Amino acid sequence: MGIKQHLLFPGVAAWSVAGLLAAGAALPAWSAPVATALAAASAVDGQRTLDGTLQPVRQATLAAQVGGNVVTLAVKAGDRVRAGQLVARVDEREAQAAVLRSEAGVAQAEAEARNARLAAERHRALRAQGFVSQAALDQAETQYKAAQAGVQQAQAGRSQATLQRGFSTINAPFDAVVLATHLEVGDLAAPGRAIATVYAPGALRAVVQVPASMAAAARTATTVQVELADGRRLVPSARSLLPGADPVSQTVEWRLELPATTATGTPDAGALLPGQAVRVFFQGAEGPATSAKAANAPLVLPAAAVLRRGELTAVYVAQAQQFVLRAVRTGADRGAGVEVLAGLKPGERFALDAVAAGLAGAVPAK
Repeated sequence: MGIKQHLLFPGVAAWSVAGLLAAGAALPAWSAPVATALAAASAVDGQRTLDGTLQPVRQATLAAQVGGNVVTLAVKAGDRVRAGQLVARVDEREAQAAVLRSEAGVAQAEAEARNARLAAERHRALRAQGFVSQAALDQAETQYKAAQAGVQQAQAGRSQATLQRGFSTINAPFDAVVLATHLEVGDLAAPGRAIATVYAPGALRAVVQVPASMAAAARTATTVQVELADGRRLVPSARSLLPGADPVSQTVEWRLELPATTATGTPDAGALLPGQAVRVFFQGAEGPATSAKAANAPLVLPAAAVLRRGELTAVYVAQAQQFVLRAVRTGADRGAGVEVLAGLKPGERFALDAVAAGLAGAVPAK
């Protein structure tokens, strides 16, 4: 295999060298030394780094309160809406029929009340002249009061039917941006079924799940910073810790409100959107004893020493006169280096340049 082909497949070159040594063959005369270093734990700096996501401080899921087909969907994802603006309308013909039925009930009750009033007035006049008994008068007045109660009941039914008809129109509860729509025109809306999700663009927060084992250290952190996708670091304007832990993941949720100037819709916002990934740095966090922290501190390797090929993350480890490719699990990128959480032990020698170590003829430098 030629050198040009080895350049295309650096991992194959390392395994080819291993195969030659296993077969007792000598290394090529044109071997290229690659600088190496010993893996060592990083200095204990009291910093913890966790991944989080951006989340709106104010968000609402709009749902139908009545059943019916969606006849109008006035918004789409990304639209801006004002408070009270139409978002969707559900078929209101059934509700309109209920309103007409209730109005007819009110008219009937009022007619019965008028008839009962006139009857009561006639009984009073006849009672004054002695033509009817007191019992007949009492019965007429009781019927009149019952008719008045019937009018009030019919009016309450009309109010309820009118209110139900109003539920067929879904409006924005506040000035917002439409995050997503969940139904289309023609879909059947049912009470409680989501139609759209909106959020107020005035404020965002970073939400991070802190492992329970790190909860105490996070609470004692002197500085908390949120690193955005563009590299900017912000100090939260407020931070809150939810009082409970997740029973499955054993994490506690931290909510870090970002300054208002960084919210979506402002000139400084850039591309900040809900759901974006961020990194949260807890600096100056107190933890266990320093010796214990040093023993558990992750290894930090230069970025050039870590090889990334698709889903493979690996380093070249020096063994005798060859390099062996070994998969590793990495953690946070500290800028000056990458944390290696598993796959490499302190004291092992690794190639400082993973690309050069993958070439044919690469050997550890003396």
